[in-house]
Amino acid sequence: MKKIILFISVLLPITLLAQSKVMTPELLWSLGRLSVEGVSPNHQSLIYSVKTFNLKTEKSSDAFYFLNLKNNTSTPTAIFGKKEFVQWDKNGLYAREGDKLFKSIDEGKNWTMISSVLKDADEVRISPDGALIAFSKPVLVEKVLGKDLYPQYNKSTAQIYTDLNYRHWDRWSDGTVSHVFVASIHDPRVPAKDILGMEPYDCPQKPFGGKEDFIFSPDSKSVLYVCKKKAGKENAQSTNTDIYDYSIANRATTDLTEGMMGYDVSPAYSPDGSKLAWLSMKTDGYESDKNDLIVMDLSTKKKTNLTASWDETIDGSLMWANNSQSIYFSSSMKGTEQLFQVNISGGETNAGVKQITSGNFDVTDLWVQDGNSIIAGRTDFNHATELYNISPDNGMMTAVTHVNDNAYSKIKMGTAKMQMVTTQDGHQMGVWVIYPPDFNPAKKYPTLLYCQGGPQDALSQFYSFRWNFQLMAANGYVIVAPNRRGMPGWGVEWNASISKDWGGKPMQDYLDAIDALSKESYVDKNNLGCVGASYGGYSVYMLAGIHNNRFKTFIAHDGLFDLKSWFGTTEELWFANWEIGGNYWQQPVPESYLKFNPSNYIDKWNTPIMIIQGGIDYRVPVGQGLEAFQAAQLKGIKSKLFYCPNENHWVLHPHNALVWQHEFYKWLKETI
Repeated sequence: MKKIILFISVLLPITLLAQSKVMTPELLWSLGRLSVEGVSPNHQSLIYSVKTFNLKTEKSSDAFYFLNLKNNTSTPTAIFGKKEFVQWDKNGLYAREGDKLFKSIDEGKNWTMISSVLKDADEVRISPDGALIAFSKPVLVEKVLGKDLYPQYNKSTAQIYTDLNYRHWDRWSDGTVSHVFVASIHDPRVPAKDILGMEPYDCPQKPFGGKEDFIFSPDSKSVLYVCKKKAGKENAQSTNTDIYDYSIANRATTDLTEGMMGYDVSPAYSPDGSKLAWLSMKTDGYESDKNDLIVMDLSTKKKTNLTASWDETIDGSLMWANNSQSIYFSSSMKGTEQLFQVNISGGETNAGVKQITSGNFDVTDLWVQDGNSIIAGRTDFNHATELYNISPDNGMMTAVTHVNDNAYSKIKMGTAKMQMVTTQDGHQMGVWVIYPPDFNPAKKYPTLLYCQGGPQDALSQFYSFRWNFQLMAANGYVIVAPNRRGMPGWGVEWNASISKDWGGKPMQDYLDAIDALSKESYVDKNNLGCVGASYGGYSVYMLAGIHNNRFKTFIAHDGLFDLKSWFGTTEELWFANWEIGGNYWQQPVPESYLKFNPSNYIDKWNTPIMIIQGGIDYRVPVGQGLEAFQAAQLKGIKSKLFYCPNENHWVLHPHNALVWQHEFYKWLKETI
């Protein structure tokens, strides 16, 4: 369900690196990255980790902390040593090391090894009664490698396929899928049970699914798991995941969402165990369909759509209230991510989803309700994730962690504001404008149009360690970031309207935004650039052919250049089918291939362009970048190809990211 969104990182020019008053790449990479590991069963404390990177070795390390939620004090802890956190519940604290599972009943002072079944395991859960362990690991279900088919030729590198879905995201299929196993903790003689048998399906879902894809029931008698039970060509063209209930006693499996044809994900039991909630889409093959909140009464099996009449889609996390009578969730709203609440009693006619917070920030993951407060993550353009205490009564927020406060105190921040722009067809479009530190409206600034990926992903107050607006602004650029058609938070129709119209109204939205902002006295309209990645990269390629000399330079990262060759090489075909209109050999040929294909506009390319491409990006395969670069070169256009053979849709390796950043700004310096 994950969108194909990518963000690019940028670099401060070398001449400014010695300054500490503005953001630099080194400062950005020095920031701690906070993650919540687990919450105590009494909701009085939690454990969080802070990841930091060593740029010399590209290695990361994690420091762990206990957070007392009564007084908001954090205490460093070394209780895990080489162990990895697994779970914290009423039975104790769990951690793993290699194939061994450990338990502590005194918050990590002493550990006891209780199981050794975790060889090759990925995600791990412990049952509420403490008697069972569930874990995921790869299972070979089909021989596709030459060395597996012909063991006598064990040096073979051949791969042999007879169906689709042979590669996904950044990995070729080796014939394995991820399955969930259940094992007894107290009786190691009983072998672990593969609850999917030899079914050729993944749980957790690839490429981004985790332990949220399988959970124990409150009574420990069953495991719920999320799975798309389709293989090959069917899998590649469908988004129909279901939630299955596997009975541990009788080994029977029940499909709880049978007949619900889109994504069904994120199952969560109510605290009293009487209800099950999850997120659901109606339409098979449409990954950005409206995401509704469904609740099922476990005694009657009645399902209720609590957001049926709400004109938005839930694209954040959800959490039950302690009293089991309402659910909190985060979701996009007008260029931000906010906290919402919906009451169970409202039923399907409930149009009164309550927005709790508001402001220029994102409320991200929800972690715990402690009394009359909620602990959640929060970001904005200038601040990475910190934990905040939120009052559900009035939305008041108080920071409870301060991981990066010391670093921020030394950094001069820019500002951002939402500006409403009237589109050519009369809609009001929200446009984020990000200003450099010490912004002076009497000066003129080179300005970059930022094209968001997705395409149906929110342009909110995110904080990215790849594409960082604060870092861009520190280099003296004004950034114009439109919430063009296709983004949630502005109503279901606005979000859906981009499908099959990629190169139409959304491109005009971009042009409307930059034209409106170019009228501002501080925008140097003779020095405009356009940058983006994924669908944003597609947008750059498309705009390069229709911009009518507005821009002096372009940067496209992993963008779709030729829709025909892309359709023939991408993997999640449900996305191409829905968004583009299907294949290019059908009759009539979908409009996208004729009007909205960037390669059809090469004759109008006349502007310098930098092309960035990952070698193991199978969502937007390498040929897209190579085709674009070759066309630009043959036309005699100043162009540069930045190729990373070991990167997927994102640049994840620190050294690659830093080189990329140097090249990014080197290009802008040369061309704008």
